[in-house]
Amino acid sequence: MVENQALAKMRRGEPAFGYALEMGSPVAAEVLAESGVDFLMVDTQHGSYNNPESTAFSFMAISTGRSTPMARVATNNYTQIGRLLDEGALGIIVPMVDTPEQAKAAADACRYPPAGARSWGWGRAVRHNPDYTTTINDEIFVAVQLESAEAVANAEAIMATPGVDGCWIGPGDLALSLGLHPSTAYGDERHEAAIARVLDACRNTGKIPGFAAFTPQEARKRADQGFLFLTAGTDLVFMEEGVRHGTSYLYGEGALPGDSYGN
Repeated sequence: MVENQALAKMRRGEPAFGYALEMGSPVAAEVLAESGVDFLMVDTQHGSYNNPESTAFSFMAISTGRSTPMARVATNNYTQIGRLLDEGALGIIVPMVDTPEQAKAAADACRYPPAGARSWGWGRAVRHNPDYTTTINDEIFVAVQLESAEAVANAEAIMATPGVDGCWIGPGDLALSLGLHPSTAYGDERHEAAIARVLDACRNTGKIPGFAAFTPQEARKRADQGFLFLTAGTDLVFMEEGVRHGTSYLYGEGALPGDSYGN
């Protein structure tokens, strides 16, 4: 049976934490799949190196571990969503959703009729799940990104859309739409008020609130605030941080490779 363990946690009111895959590396996906994190999200919108082939291989790598496979689609596009589902995604995150009509299009693309309008077909998603078509409608997690002032204004109507299970706030684009720079928006009253309004909309409609955090520390803070669907970093950032830490250890804080240390 298809079982979305991350969704099961969120339905119980428990936060599900995940990492985004931006490198297009199945090896990175395999390593993170063994980390114990609840889900991994293949990012086909902003991932620098993800393409159809690397995405397929990343889903294969994720299946070696316990993390639930999810994906962010590049746009709210019926065909793109269907392809990611066919590859085995159990969660679809759709960016830049500002209206209930856009939310409905996203939700309809994710489920087979009569619940939605997904085309009858599948790829490797069915490989280890012979009852895939009879269970997937209940196990798929559909999250729309609310990341603009317009989306915040429409938040309750968007979240009330049938078939939408939750949201994933994009704090960077939300900041820009409010006239703030993402690098200085953290803690700004206008930014936090917009985030709180989306959280309230989810509570009022019984939907799952999500937030795109950039670090485990920020994800934990947002979980304490009430968010349940949380990314906590990316494979690329983890690699960069590891390299910086290692280089600082080797050469000293602030030193550059090649500096003289008297040897």
